[in-house]
Amino acid sequence: MNKYEIMFIVRPDVDDNTRAESVKALEKVLTDNNATITLNKEMGQKELAYEIKKCKSGYYYLYNIEANDDKAVKEFDRIARIDENVIRHLILNLEK
Repeated sequence: MNKYEIMFIVRPDVDDNTRAESVKALEKVLTDNNATITLNKEMGQKELAYEIKKCKSGYYYLYNIEANDDKAVKEFDRIARIDENVIRHLILNLEK
């Protein structure tokens, strides 16, 4: 099993329902691709070090997952790039 840590930032100007839907959609991408979520943590709204896509703050989310292959991570990366509510994301392989 490969272990990954995923952090992503959601736009601060979206309403709570839209933000929750985006997070649920990203979780579903992981679980549909046979990844196990071992930790999911909403870290709240934080100030960004620099402006990203005209946003000065964002809602941070942290996930630790386990997956047999990188299929789930690649699909998460693809969807996070497309989702307009996600302003930045980072995926780390904890095995390396």
